[in-house]
Amino acid sequence: QVQLVESGGGLVQPGGSLRLSCAASGSTFSTYSMAWFRQGPGNKRDLVAAITGSGGSTYYPVKGRFTISRDNAKSTLYLEMNSLKPEDTAVYFCAATTGWGFRSSAAMRYWGKGTLVTVSE
Repeated sequence: QVQLVESGGGLVQPGGSLRLSCAASGSTFSTYSMAWFRQGPGNKRDLVAAITGSGGSTYYPVKGRFTISRDNAKSTLYLEMNSLKPEDTAVYFCAATTGWGFRSSAAMRYWGKGTLVTVSE
């Protein structure tokens, strides 16, 4: 099992940046592929970015403003978000699973509780 705790959310103005972190504990972090999902009001939980256990491969459904990374020595996952827009407002979740090639939340085995990102003037 792995426990996940997100941090770094908050209120940011349009065009601003945020860096989210997800601290993992309880199991060998590098064993898991990791991902960030987000869920806005009334929306389903959508994949934002994913990364393999080694960090050697990444996947973005939409490329451009977000960058996923991990530090296996610190058991921490990151999401760098730039040029934020109001439509990026959502609760951001980190999640872990074994394997690769996933695209939906159904593939994930472990979840954090989320951190709220609000993009507004």
